[in-house]
Amino acid sequence: MKMHRLIRAYVRGVDVFNYRIGRVTMYMLFVLIGILLYSSASKVLFEPALWTLEMAQFVMTAYFFLGGPYAMQMGSDVRMDLFYGDWSPHTRAWVDAFTALFLLFYLGVMLYGGVGSTSYALQYGETNSTAWRPYMWPIKVVMCFAIVLMILQATSELMKDIARIQDKEL
Repeated sequence: MKMHRLIRAYVRGVDVFNYRIGRVTMYMLFVLIGILLYSSASKVLFEPALWTLEMAQFVMTAYFFLGGPYAMQMGSDVRMDLFYGDWSPHTRAWVDAFTALFLLFYLGVMLYGGVGSTSYALQYGETNSTAWRPYMWPIKVVMCFAIVLMILQATSELMKDIARIQDKEL
């Protein structure tokens, strides 16, 4: 029983945290729009800003990565629904639990590579090879953080699927 309470606390904690991060991340779209509007205005009204394109790319990357755990939690991720929609909740839980293991492996490999790349960027002061030359480590840190959040959310979803398989509620 104690283990069940720990799992329930983990699932609820991860879900609440990723929900809040996801809701805040939604507003990054307005930051992106602002950057792109400034970029357009600067090209028309005065000298174009060098930083706008890359900053828009960084904001979009953060938006995509940080929104991933929220999308998974809300069930708004893309899935092939050819057969899935006709299956019982029990069968869906089995398939979801099985595929979650592959997702966790993939995310682990991504995190391993991301940490190595971030470490390199921090150690050598890596910059992008453009005229603006921004440091790369900030976006790489955000990406690694988001991958950790995705691993936590995937684990939470796996635990929910295991509970569904056992006809229990978390």
